[in-house]
Amino acid sequence: MKTAVIYARVSSSNDRQNTQRQIEDLTQFASRNEYQLMGTYEEHISGATKNENRMVLMECINYCIEHQVNYLLLSELSRLGRSALQVLKSLEMLHESGVSVYIQNLGIHTLQPNGEVNPVASIMVTVLAEMANIERSNIVYRLNSGRDSYIKNGGKLGRKPGSVKTSEQKREEYKEVISLLKKGYAIRNVAKLGGVSVSTVQRIKKEFNLTQLYTLMHQSHKNKSRTQIHT
Repeated sequence: MKTAVIYARVSSSNDRQNTQRQIEDLTQFASRNEYQLMGTYEEHISGATKNENRMVLMECINYCIEHQVNYLLLSELSRLGRSALQVLKSLEMLHESGVSVYIQNLGIHTLQPNGEVNPVASIMVTVLAEMANIERSNIVYRLNSGRDSYIKNGGKLGRKPGSVKTSEQKREEYKEVISLLKKGYAIRNVAKLGGVSVSTVQRIKKEFNLTQLYTLMHQSHKNKSRTQIHT
């Protein structure tokens, strides 16, 4: 039986985006083709992030290589990156170990049944990845152009007066984050459990002086442990 791994990604960690649909569709595809599903990897990170900084993706690729998985299943090419160079680099690593990538929205495998690179898939992947990269550059250009035009016409950037949240509002909004930080959870774990970004957790930790609290708790725990050992 052929083996497969699913990799699903969305750009945001908020409630409006999740990987559920990607995983369900790819799981059904694996089932129809009688692939043994070896694992599912989910990641909430921008596709513009370099692949070497996408820890879950790299973990997924390494797993596929180390365990000689037959197929890596993706909902679309952009899950593997928006830079043609990044996409092709990842594909090269996988192909060298005989791992074929299935791209669902294109309905293609990057390797043929005999293990050779699918020439049609190779052309499509290169063109589409480069097109995605160009489109992203165009979006950045339009955003910057619009911002410059807005400023030239007298517009002002930044928050409107009175829009800054009070400490009490933040304390209520991020009460779960604060609670987890007080319990000594690591920043990345707090971000994942609280459904917020790492930068938000760091900002809340600093604003409410929770760094000092964590240090005191950690020191107290160490002292307690030493007392128990001596006793």
